[in-house]
Amino acid sequence: MSLTPFSLILADFEPYRAELASVAVESTYNGYWLVDGLIDHGYDVRLVHTTAVPQYDGLKHGNDHSDALHLAQLLRLGLLPEGYIYPRAQRATRDLLRRRFMLVRQAVQLMLTIQSSFSRSTGKQLSANALRRIAPDELEALFPDVSTRYGVLLQYKLWLTLQEQISSLEQWVRKDLARPGDLMRLRSVPGIGPILGMTIALETGPIERFASVGEYASYCRMVESVRLSNGKKKGHGNRTTGTPFGRKSGNRYLCWAYIEAANYATRFNPQIRSWYDRKKATKHRVVAIKAVAHKLARACYHVLRDSTEFDPKRAFG
Repeated sequence: MSLTPFSLILADFEPYRAELASVAVESTYNGYWLVDGLIDHGYDVRLVHTTAVPQYDGLKHGNDHSDALHLAQLLRLGLLPEGYIYPRAQRATRDLLRRRFMLVRQAVQLMLTIQSSFSRSTGKQLSANALRRIAPDELEALFPDVSTRYGVLLQYKLWLTLQEQISSLEQWVRKDLARPGDLMRLRSVPGIGPILGMTIALETGPIERFASVGEYASYCRMVESVRLSNGKKKGHGNRTTGTPFGRKSGNRYLCWAYIEAANYATRFNPQIRSWYDRKKATKHRVVAIKAVAHKLARACYHVLRDSTEFDPKRAFG
């Protein structure tokens, strides 16, 4: 009987098990099986934060062996950047909600294609709201060319199917939340509805893993990482090219959720709108929205940590 890859790994580890204090696992997306298996067999597993690992210099040739040795040295010295090992109980639910982003993008792409076909055929515009309300027979009558009509109806049926599946997915995730009370409290925050609330709850995970509100805000990509010397900007910490705030380490889903919440809150909440207008008077609009998102992220930290409702005076007083 042939051994599985995991069995081979255990066999390689066994002679050294008494000497192993911890095992560093470096994986970008496909390491669930390895991390779970090692934890189940009693190993202390550390998930490597791949993008934050300092690169070593001086080697003309690098390979998996030299990379593993470098990670082992960082772990031994207590300098290994570590990622969070998300609890298995809710990990699949979190990943399922992430799939929603892909489905929504596909649905939007189909909608844009239908609108583009309508514009090319008629010279008119078909709004998204009109497309949502239109019946299949009405849509069919808009396209006199048979081939164009066939293609549009095919895309329309796919779009309807995606809408149904997205709705079904959202209901499934909501029923599978381990702590539905967190969602109710998060929805007391202006700008946060069921989708953003579920995203924040699942992507945050146990709030206890964040030692402070500042650490949580940084994880949500709400804090600019900049290096100053003699009052001058000399570079950015933990940043590559991208937006003015950089594509930093942290959680891009939480960043998206709080930016969306900030946009909704500034539209529909007078107190937050007033605060935003004052900020926008001296800063760029993007910076002002980011500041609102930062405030909301800090507020949600306290809502989750203290199991309390949102306090507008404390956040935007």
